[in-house]
Amino acid sequence: MEEQIGWYRRNLPHFDAGGKTQFLTFRLADSLPRSVLQEIEHELKNAKGNFERMREERVQHYLDQGCGSCVLIEPRCATIVQDALKFLDGRAFDLRAWVVMPNHVHFLAFFQEGQSLIKALHSLKSFTAHEIVKAYPNMVPCWQQETFDRYIRNEDHYLDMVEYIHQNPVKAGLCTTAETYPWSSALSG
Repeated sequence: MEEQIGWYRRNLPHFDAGGKTQFLTFRLADSLPRSVLQEIEHELKNAKGNFERMREERVQHYLDQGCGSCVLIEPRCATIVQDALKFLDGRAFDLRAWVVMPNHVHFLAFFQEGQSLIKALHSLKSFTAHEIVKAYPNMVPCWQQETFDRYIRNEDHYLDMVEYIHQNPVKAGLCTTAETYPWSSALSG
């Protein structure tokens, strides 16, 4: 696990620095089949504007359709992820909001100086993968290697991301109100 500070790139650009609140999304390895990713690329082939943003919107649309195994809809697996997020709260980051969807996870966290995004994600994904594979041995690999992250620019952006996180299960048709979805910070107020 290579230590990175500031901007760096794998497949996606990342920003890792203390004193920032980050919106993060990570997904199950089987959440978007290659055919869906190719369809997204084809849809955006001649797109004008912010390609990365349009691509992320399309990816979120397909994720909400419930592609892949969706093992996180199982209470045991969703609880593993939710409990791990809560365990890391105050240790690896300061958790602000979260939701565990059937095939992906969104969370908003503040990283203090000295807290590393890459180390926190490694801990979170490694532990949860190990536990999920106990229940679903065929879930190897469990998580997609790349994580989507966006640092929060201002208070409006922060509030928009909290709303997005809490409304994601409603938008996906998993519940009628955010407060009734059991694997979300909306439930805890």
